[in-house]
Amino acid sequence: MRIPRLRLPLIVAAALATFAAGAQDNVRLPDLGSSANALISPREADEYGAMMLRQMHALDLTLDDALLDQYINDLGYRLVAASDRPKDHFQFFIVRDPQINAFAAPGGYIGVNAGLINITQNESELAGVMAHEIGHITQNHLYRAFEDSKKNAPLMALVLLGAIAAGAGGGMGDAAPAVLMGGQGLLMQRQINFTRKDEVEADRVGIQTLSRAGYDPEAMGDFFGRMQDTLRVGQGEEALPALLQTHPVTLARISEAKARARTLEEAQANRPRQPTLDKATWEKSTAPVLFVKDPTTLISPSGKVARDGVDDTYALMRERVRVLSGDARQLAPYYATNLKRKDFDTAANRYGYALCLLRIGQGAQAAAELQPLLAKAPSSVVLRLGLADAYENAGRHGDAMAIYKALHDNSPRNRAVALGYARALTGTGRVEDARIATAMLRPMLDDSEDPDIYRTFARASELSGDGVRAAEAYADSAYLSGRPFDAMEQLKRLLGRNDLDYYQRSRVQARIADLTPLLLELRKRRITTDDNPDGRSQWAGSRTLLRNGM
Repeated sequence: MRIPRLRLPLIVAAALATFAAGAQDNVRLPDLGSSANALISPREADEYGAMMLRQMHALDLTLDDALLDQYINDLGYRLVAASDRPKDHFQFFIVRDPQINAFAAPGGYIGVNAGLINITQNESELAGVMAHEIGHITQNHLYRAFEDSKKNAPLMALVLLGAIAAGAGGGMGDAAPAVLMGGQGLLMQRQINFTRKDEVEADRVGIQTLSRAGYDPEAMGDFFGRMQDTLRVGQGEEALPALLQTHPVTLARISEAKARARTLEEAQANRPRQPTLDKATWEKSTAPVLFVKDPTTLISPSGKVARDGVDDTYALMRERVRVLSGDARQLAPYYATNLKRKDFDTAANRYGYALCLLRIGQGAQAAAELQPLLAKAPSSVVLRLGLADAYENAGRHGDAMAIYKALHDNSPRNRAVALGYARALTGTGRVEDARIATAMLRPMLDDSEDPDIYRTFARASELSGDGVRAAEAYADSAYLSGRPFDAMEQLKRLLGRNDLDYYQRSRVQARIADLTPLLLELRKRRITTDDNPDGRSQWAGSRTLLRNGM
């Protein structure tokens, strides 16, 4: 994990001022100049996006689930690998929002709302929306809007971070969640005001990316057309899905997209066919994208992009999003009732029902729902992991451990498997199991920005007797969860221990040194966070600690 030394608080401060004044008619915005390149470097853009995501974690606005995170990023990087900028940094995440929308943020951060995933009909449709957002970034539309915007906020990150910063302090109650959950894409993307030319260009680039990645290039036009059909005569703009409000479409634009897709299909059909790489060949070759941790996950067992059988990962993940973003107690009877209908009785819906049962503590019944599905698709990692979780919930620890171990032995880089296995090992209360868990998770810490990994590692370290590593990991988790002041307090307490050796003390001092500029700026600007609600922290001694060599 990296704790960058940022100028980000300056932007957060401006954002806070902007959002707090939003109720007034005359909003004074910071004059950040006219040259986008001079205003924001790629590194700063990445820092803005990272800060945004950390604050969304803090407000529980993201759907934090290892399987879903792995799925959406694997899908995203399949598209990125086929884009014109495959080596750029991107990060994809799911927003806990029922609105049908998606958005792009500085630094390659792309959010997809749960509501959008729930209404897609196949993976190509979901990929089409994501490819469009990737197009906005690869074509520098954010920077163009940044430069062109004179009267509005120059970056949508300003508005988003302002809403988060304003609401996180408690002074505005549920203001931030209300703003974001009520259509954050509308708020943000209207601020950057993509032009029609930008939208068409993102369509063109996105459709090309879809085709290169092996998806149906017509899916984007089909999906936007289906969304437009939801507008009925007599309805106002407020009745539109948020996606259409932030990405306005016309019949001409949809026709252009479909025509472009058909042209690409014809060109692709006339190309000589290339041999398909199997998994073994892929593993011996060089992965085309640096940010994909396990590139073999991008290749499905059948070599196809999407399938309709029991092992259709897209369909399973769509139901997982539905359940994890909703109320399992309300969804359970919905699944149970509708599964009596033949047209509804699919593997994905059975999986969704099993997840509901698991979330309400009925692990044994969840296992009973999953076992027939696994009999048809015994190699499905998603279903096997679900069964292991169900066994663990039902108290069948031995059966759960056997599945976790087999999955981990086969896919040691799979974060969802590692987290599930580590939690189960830590849950036994045995020191030797906790040590296995820490050894399993430690290699994942170096390049992870996931607070859940650090929390799980911290618990395992605590149980195994390594209190120092546990304290460091808890502080890192607090920072990544959008609580930098809490992280600093934890590090200060840890530094006060008398049992630290030279290397441990050096690590803690380095973390404090990295955090201090950020917190000083936040404090100077009186920017509130949930761990520092009044903007006046009690950690004023940190600067003294640094000056005195800690």
